[in-house]
Amino acid sequence: MAMYRAGDWDNLDQVKVLGIQRELTDWYGKNHRKLPWRETSDPYYIWISEVMLQQTRVDTVIPYFLNFIEKFPTMEDLAQAHEEEVLKAWEGLGYYSRVRNLQRGAKVVVEQYGGQVPKDLQEIKKIPGIGPYTAGAVLSIAYDQAVPAVDGNVMRVFSRLFCIEDDISEGKTRSEMEKIGCVVVPRENPSSFNQGLMELGALICTPTSPKCNACPVYDQCCAAQRGIQNKLPIKKKKQAVKEVELEVALVWNDDKVLIMKRPEDGLLASLWALPSAVREKGWEPGSNIIEVLDEEYGIIVDDITYVFDAQHVFTHLKWNMKVYDCKLSSKVVLEYPQVQWVTLDEIGNYAIPTAFMKVLRKINR
Repeated sequence: MAMYRAGDWDNLDQVKVLGIQRELTDWYGKNHRKLPWRETSDPYYIWISEVMLQQTRVDTVIPYFLNFIEKFPTMEDLAQAHEEEVLKAWEGLGYYSRVRNLQRGAKVVVEQYGGQVPKDLQEIKKIPGIGPYTAGAVLSIAYDQAVPAVDGNVMRVFSRLFCIEDDISEGKTRSEMEKIGCVVVPRENPSSFNQGLMELGALICTPTSPKCNACPVYDQCCAAQRGIQNKLPIKKKKQAVKEVELEVALVWNDDKVLIMKRPEDGLLASLWALPSAVREKGWEPGSNIIEVLDEEYGIIVDDITYVFDAQHVFTHLKWNMKVYDCKLSSKVVLEYPQVQWVTLDEIGNYAIPTAFMKVLRKINR
């Protein structure tokens, strides 16, 4: 079975392509999972689901999706919502820049396109937060257009189907995969075909131990015929996770704990969090957070006590947190708009990232 290289895509064996189209579409129709975003052709809902599904498991996304569309049932509702409310609905999904871009995109659609997601590929890609994959997913699923939607699952499927040995972590390889998509996505029922590719990658053509005996396109798969399916795709090793040592403060004022709003840019931007400071080597335990509270917030604490450790892992970053109970000194006067005192019962009213919720859930008070 032929191996293909960049530039060969217009010369793909049409019998092979037709076989992939037919078998995959039929398989998807009979075997796809029943998911709430598959019960609609509303481009707004499909857009939301695709943003949520990036690097997040389907089972995790379902309740978030249902809650999100209940709170913001229309594009106009999302565009007009307060950012704090939108971030709260996203709390726990992580990657908060995605939902900020989603809301920015909704505002653009409402203001420039009358609330209707554009059907033109070049127009939809002008919307904040919509790249080639999301554009292809929305156009093919909502509008039944023959546009490729190439994500990590689809790249893995293509690398095996066509024995592509280029590194899929490189941008030029993704571009080549999108060219393959332009050739193989059928004009008839592109929605089922694209979703079939996604579903195949999620359920059958998995990263390790692919279930080749259950694959509908086994006969068309170059890698399976050559016995190299476990060697593909080629992907460079992940960047090592950077570890950061943090000191986190639980500053108490009677039964209320201090939370602060993080800066408008950077990691966990504009979210409510516990005060924290990078722990410097050679400093007394707890002294970094005492200094930050004093210099950045004008807050003086005493009776600082270590209580427990907590950890949180981001994509390429791990926080090792030392958590301290801190008693508010009577000397301090708080007049800072980005600081709030809240009871543990009131915490749920604020958009607080998972890293700090892990700490709050461990409090025994």
